Amino acid sequence: MKLWITSFLAGLVFGLGLIASGMANPDKVLSFLDLAGAWDPSLALVMVGAIAVAGVAFALVKRQSTPVFGREFQLPTAVRPDRRLVLGSITFGVGWGVAGFCPGPALVALGAGIPKAAVFVAAMVAGMALFELLERWRIPRRAG
Repeated sequence: MKLWITSFLAGLVFGLGLIASGMANPDKVLSFLDLAGAWDPSLALVMVGAIAVAGVAFALVKRQSTPVFGREFQLPTAVRPDRRLVLGSITFGVGWGVAGFCPGPALVALGAGIPKAAVFVAAMVAGMALFELLERWRIPRRAG
């Protein structure tokens, strides 16, 4: 029960933060990405703040032996980017630049009733399903 409540509160704070910062507004995001036009640098501060919070969180996690609400930490082990990470990052960036959404803000915008978000979320779910199908096809072929 504690995990459910903690997860709900974390999601609520995250969603409210996305709304307050403007990250759920695709027009604001696209203005931030338009370096050659009417650039809006305000989201850079949001990103710097997010990186700072994540940096502190990772530093605290490294000091703990076990998590408060789990059995073990699940931290990344890779130290160098691989081809899949680079291709995924490029795909994410292109989608963000075209639509003005990334997954978290898209879900918040969908909940707020923004029609563009419904199209983005549908495409996102289709992309995740396609990835799962490709992974299921790739893994047995690799093992054999």
